[in-house]
Amino acid sequence: MSTTPTPRLILETLLPHLKVAAAYAHQIQRSLTALPDKQSGGNFFAAALTDADLAIQNLVEVVLLGTFPEIRFYGEEYEQSRNTKYFRSIELGPQDDYLVTLDPIDGTRFYLDGHSNYQIIFSILNADDFEAVLAISPAQNIYYYALRGSGAKRGTLEMNLEDCTPLRITPSNKTVLLGWGMSDLAPALKEQYKVIDVATDYSTDIQILNLNGILSGDLMGAVIKSGNFIDGAALAFIAKEAGCIVTTLDGCSVPPLHTCKDYKLPSLIVATESAVHQHLLKAAFSQSDRSK
Repeated sequence: MSTTPTPRLILETLLPHLKVAAAYAHQIQRSLTALPDKQSGGNFFAAALTDADLAIQNLVEVVLLGTFPEIRFYGEEYEQSRNTKYFRSIELGPQDDYLVTLDPIDGTRFYLDGHSNYQIIFSILNADDFEAVLAISPAQNIYYYALRGSGAKRGTLEMNLEDCTPLRITPSNKTVLLGWGMSDLAPALKEQYKVIDVATDYSTDIQILNLNGILSGDLMGAVIKSGNFIDGAALAFIAKEAGCIVTTLDGCSVPPLHTCKDYKLPSLIVATESAVHQHLLKAAFSQSDRSK
């Protein structure tokens, strides 16, 4: 196998193409239609699928196969892609044999309903941890990226990687987010925070925050049930590189990726400061005790 490209080289190579994908996603949002839902165990966020999901993944696949043909690649829509069979593997590999992942439209339900806080999330994974994550918000003309051990940065879509500025997260209000399946934590948090529960607060007409609100400073913390490699875990990696606290629900460090199954980390807590982390951790412990 040829020499593995560095994570930064992969980001630099894909960024111009991802910017085109972002412009495409923004352009067609008003006129798109939904495709038949995916099987998602009742989660209507995970079930949504559009032409943009498939087209953006196809674009990224073409670029990767044409530029880094030996790379491992796992895209959210791999089962429907005509290109999956051309990649060497869709699995996480041994150390330093990177797996590139893609969520072509993270927040497809937001996207379908005309909201602006959907993203394109492109990641590079090693056996133990993320090496890099790039999260683009097309409708907001911004992107965030992080390289392992180098902090997180923010820029507009007109900027190259080297033009971006360090991401300093300064929450603007006392708001926390509960991801799908985390509703039971709400009562323990409502006295101290405004709680957004995506399962009950989502509206087709009024945009609510999602996990990328941590990066913009609109959230002080979040609890997510599934730390999917392609989305929630990737955003948590950027947050951690920006100085946030990221742990499992029992307060432990995030486990190595190769110990996880189905491209998922355990449930995660993401907090901008230690006091918020302790509140979220206490709420999670309380719910765990009640469920025993």
